[in-house]
Amino acid sequence: MCANYRPSTRDELQQRFGVAAPDSAYAAEAFPGSMAPLIRLPRADAVHGDRAAALGMFGLVPHWADTKLARQTYNARTETVATKPSFRNAWKRRQFCVIPASTFYEPSYETGKAERWEIVDADGTPLAIAGLWDVKQDGPNGLPLLSFTMLTINADGHPLMQRFHKPDDEKRMLVLLDEGQVDDWLHCPLEEAGHFFARYPAERLAAHAAPMIARKRAQDSLPGF
Repeated sequence: MCANYRPSTRDELQQRFGVAAPDSAYAAEAFPGSMAPLIRLPRADAVHGDRAAALGMFGLVPHWADTKLARQTYNARTETVATKPSFRNAWKRRQFCVIPASTFYEPSYETGKAERWEIVDADGTPLAIAGLWDVKQDGPNGLPLLSFTMLTINADGHPLMQRFHKPDDEKRMLVLLDEGQVDDWLHCPLEEAGHFFARYPAERLAAHAAPMIARKRAQDSLPGF
């Protein structure tokens, strides 16, 4: 799972993903409950190639939930996303999105205690993470709240991602898309979504220790850190 990442910069959104950055500013590092950019179709009748960036909460908040739920819904398992109450409406409506990221972080226990590691694309290209979005019409201050979750798959045996999380935990990894898959994912029919749930090749990723600096207690208590 991923509870901490660095969203793509405004320049990366334009240069790598071909979308204008959201009007509002966002933090350089995101945690559940943070506002960060996502990429989705700009309208229901959008054609292949149409994309738009928007600012949403990291952690999907369905219409019936309080925003506190975001601390539990920042990742969605592909095996159960179609049936879990928090995600099934967004899945059924095919509200697919891409979360642009410069890097993401996972905990390694190889030293005997949790140590934050940074995972990046080996060639330095921003990452495209497959996800879902939803809207809660009566969000904070009575305004609609856009939110999103990242999709994950099993990573047992993956040369790189099996190194993270507690030794006895199931190994998970994000669904990472190739550059040419971004538009295909946004327009993907439900019955074809499984074709995208493949493990990103380990040789295309790089990782190194990246200790977390002091942060608010609420952030320090995130799973694994």
